[in-house]
Amino acid sequence: MKNGVMMQYFEWNLPNDGNLWKQLKADARHLHEIGITAVWIPPAYKADEQQDEGYATYDLYDLGEFDQNNTIRTKYGTKQELKEAINELHKYQISVYLDAVMNHKAEGDYTERFMVKEVDPNDRTKDISDEFEIQAWTGYLFKGRGNKYSDFKWHWQHFSGVGFDDAKKRSGIFRVVGENKNWSSGVDSENGNYDFLLCNDLDLDHPEVVAELNRWGIWVSEELNLDGMRLDAIKHMKDTFIKQFLDAVRAKRGKKFYAVGEYWNGDLLTLNNYLEAVDNSVDLFDVPLHFNLYEASVKGKDYDMQNILNNSLSIVHPELGVTFVDNHDSQEGSSLQSQIQDWFKPSAYALIMLMKDGYPCVFYGDYYGITGKKSPHTEIIDSLLDIRRKYAYGEQINYFDHPATVGLVRMGDKDHSGSGLALLISNGEDGHKVMNVGKNRAGEVWYECTGDIKETVTIDADGNGNFLVDGKNLAVWIKK
Repeated sequence: MKNGVMMQYFEWNLPNDGNLWKQLKADARHLHEIGITAVWIPPAYKADEQQDEGYATYDLYDLGEFDQNNTIRTKYGTKQELKEAINELHKYQISVYLDAVMNHKAEGDYTERFMVKEVDPNDRTKDISDEFEIQAWTGYLFKGRGNKYSDFKWHWQHFSGVGFDDAKKRSGIFRVVGENKNWSSGVDSENGNYDFLLCNDLDLDHPEVVAELNRWGIWVSEELNLDGMRLDAIKHMKDTFIKQFLDAVRAKRGKKFYAVGEYWNGDLLTLNNYLEAVDNSVDLFDVPLHFNLYEASVKGKDYDMQNILNNSLSIVHPELGVTFVDNHDSQEGSSLQSQIQDWFKPSAYALIMLMKDGYPCVFYGDYYGITGKKSPHTEIIDSLLDIRRKYAYGEQINYFDHPATVGLVRMGDKDHSGSGLALLISNGEDGHKVMNVGKNRAGEVWYECTGDIKETVTIDADGNGNFLVDGKNLAVWIKK
């Protein structure tokens, strides 16, 4: 993973044509050639309907193998096609991380009746009804799969809450009542307690649920020969469950089995507290940095670029932060929409690709495009991936000392001949900055390798160069 780059290989609006796994297999060599070292694939199991992206989970053990919910394949293809894609990626030394959705299950096979209390959506610790009987789709038979891989069947007692009363045909947040039943602790404190997100909320305090999810995690990791997982919606899941789940999987797959969690919160203290609670057993997406990039893109020249790295997870925990520009949750039209504006995306990618800290993730939508429309950023991302692979090594010196023009230097190292670079980003007018690349480089001629600036810079006797950047753009300077 050293100097590696992950790609999120999907976006929200992919067509329901069953072709993604075949496309991924065909793309493996190309991904390797451009410098992608790991691929995060979408939820690969049967959802409530074929067109679903995979987050409305139905059967975690059905990877496009059984006739269930009126389909054999998932939105992305069949199990066999998925396994072939993973084998091809491994042939090119590309790791594969599965998106694991263990917070909830969608509509079951039949309804059950049980007791609940309705809670206040804005404060889930507050009941707004007396105890009453509900009818909900919490019974799961998995008729197409039967008992293959697992004979576990889900019932109402395996959930802590549901979002729909089928008897009265109304939505709400209904907390399941019974012995040892309550919202989990160790979740985000938004809305009082953010255990419940949607659908049928898994009770991660129930020993049968924990045992079954552990069993599935080990099974799917071995069945698909996974290298890691992206853990969905962990702010809504009991923190100690996540740690023990990863311990269980790593006991079988090895300590290097990778995990990154989606904890969608821009507050660094909250993320720090979570990492402490799970004993740093999982990486986290750097949501605070994403929000900085988003704000910078919206405010334009009115944003103070000196603040771009402030409170970012990757600066405080460089070994645990996964940096990203956008993803399926932040893209336009999603519930957490905070899409970085196009003019700033090249600069945002330059920052996460070329700075020393963090594990960068490229978004499929930014590289290939959204809803079939070609991305305007493919060429610059290709260029930055190449620069990262060849030049982004060594210590980093920051020059975040101007509200409009900021920069950093990577000093290079002995293991990568010719490595080292100078990056500048401007959100306003044309800019320049004197930056030191080392006395040992005195007399070297450097050029701007993305092709925007034709002048060259000669490094002076002290190791300084006066590097240029066009307005509202980026510039990457390397030795000629």
